[in-house]
Amino acid sequence: MRLLLDTHIWIWSLLEPDRLGSRTRAALDEATSEVWLSPITFWETLMLAERQRVTLEPDAEAWIRAQLARVPWHEAPLNAEVALASRRLDVRSDDPADRFLAATAQVFDLTLVTADTRLHHIRGVSILPNS
Repeated sequence: MRLLLDTHIWIWSLLEPDRLGSRTRAALDEATSEVWLSPITFWETLMLAERQRVTLEPDAEAWIRAQLARVPWHEAPLNAEVALASRRLDVRSDDPADRFLAATAQVFDLTLVTADTRLHHIRGVSILPNS
């Protein structure tokens, strides 16, 4: 399975794995699963740290770099197709990051792993709810 992690799922998998549902944990632990991340995830993580909604040591950028070096992952590019798809999708969220993540999943044929119920029913996007 090719899994695109929503920002909170990525952070939880590293800092609070108990928040992951059993299906999510099983998908992440599956040997054949590929973990994909969007640059939007790194941007959102930096924003969360700046707003003191998450504490990352020694600082957010160093923490992100350390995690990326430690855990195998693939980068899903933020490109023109993703930008165009982000406006076509019927997303029930006003958060542009949600739109970009959903569009990334659609364009690159990835399964978006998320606990955000506003994203669970987007037509044309494969979703793995955190359960």
